[in-house]
Amino acid sequence: MFFSLTSLELWLLTFGLVLGTTLLGVVAGRRLRKHADALREPFGVLQAALLGLVGLILAFGMTMAVGRYDARRAAVVEEANAIGTTYLRAQTLQEPMRARSLEELERYTDTTIRVSDAVPGSDAFDAAVADGGRLQRSLWELAGEALSDSPQDSAPRLYVDSLNETIDMQTVQVSALTNRVPTAVLVIEVLGSAVALGLLALYLAMLARGVLTVVLAAAFVSILLLITFDLDRPVRGFVRVPDKPLVDVRASMELPPAARAPD
Repeated sequence: MFFSLTSLELWLLTFGLVLGTTLLGVVAGRRLRKHADALREPFGVLQAALLGLVGLILAFGMTMAVGRYDARRAAVVEEANAIGTTYLRAQTLQEPMRARSLEELERYTDTTIRVSDAVPGSDAFDAAVADGGRLQRSLWELAGEALSDSPQDSAPRLYVDSLNETIDMQTVQVSALTNRVPTAVLVIEVLGSAVALGLLALYLAMLARGVLTVVLAAAFVSILLLITFDLDRPVRGFVRVPDKPLVDVRASMELPPAARAPD
């Protein structure tokens, strides 16, 4: 649900819900001020318990989002390394498999960059993944031909091994990009924060103290929620998963091959 929203919609929803509930709590607290003596103790216990619970939920959600963000960054680096190794080993193949494989690997790297830059689940993302799958089959077919033509040589075997790792890393990257914090956790975070801050605002307004403080706290909690959402949106928002390792590998392919074709 949250992942399909634009960044602006997400900001408006989060701030509107949390701050709106807090302001409602302030209004309700002022109206209940004449019953402060009777309601002080039960409301105090309830809002304290909810704030503690929401603090744990926020920490849990942030930890999940950070873990997934780190996994996505690691997947990009590992895939770039796998492609780079495959490209170097392709240079040791016999012609014409060498030239054809190098050309296909350049196209495959372009497709991988498209995957890392597209919004997971979008048409552009699905198209890039499909194109990558077709190029994988083409590369594997060329590798099979190279191995069949030179079954005793070590170069085709090493190339096949690294190409297999490259294909596996595509699956890892796609899985990491689509692995998001469960919607139920995010819903509980937002609603729990709104309710807890609303009760805190009601309690403080009822006692005629600290109203501005709870409004500032609501804004701070909203920012924490938005950071959690941002970490879970790899190509949108302020915190993005960089594709620089893949771009650097692709740039290195513009240079002349380091290894000459075998005689």
